[in-house]
Amino acid sequence: MQSKVHWENVYSTKAADEVSWFQSHAERSIKLIRDAGIPPTASIIDVGGGASTLVDDLLATGYEDITVLDLSGEALATARSRLGARASEVRWLEANILEIALDAHAYDVWHDRAVFHFLTTAAERHRYVRAVLRAVKPGGLVIVATFAEDGPTLCSGLPVMRYNASELHAEFGEPFVLLGHEKESHHTPGGNEQKFVYCFCLKAV
Repeated sequence: MQSKVHWENVYSTKAADEVSWFQSHAERSIKLIRDAGIPPTASIIDVGGGASTLVDDLLATGYEDITVLDLSGEALATARSRLGARASEVRWLEANILEIALDAHAYDVWHDRAVFHFLTTAAERHRYVRAVLRAVKPGGLVIVATFAEDGPTLCSGLPVMRYNASELHAEFGEPFVLLGHEKESHHTPGGNEQKFVYCFCLKAV
């Protein structure tokens, strides 16, 4: 997995709305969470959330128990600054998802639009899935978005994995029941198009 130094450098040298993955609103993620009937009291973790605006949208929608985890302290500081007084309503974790021991069965929703496609070895992906299995409650919703099979091969100068929906779901295996998948064409601040695939699953056990 890429180093903490790399991501601290990215967020200390670029504004949050200049990075290629920037979204002014995380509309698809919010829709998937809302359409799944997730109540406002649900515990939600945004893995690799960094400076993402998903936390803003979750708070605006009425969600009350939100955790944002990211490798970069600079990214988290950007989000906290943007939220102002509302930042105190969020739990912020500066950590590597492959190393941190999250509480068991702590989350109703696991969301990731930033991390999984950077895991280029099978060992890393296995550790990630083990983290999901530990942290998500039985019956919890898992939303993971990666570059699609026709998406970029590099992001932020780093190699990435690309998936179709079947391949992405296969990485997680039988404990996760696939509820559906969606494609997204993301337009970067620089005007380029990036193809994403979103898989949303139920953690069965």
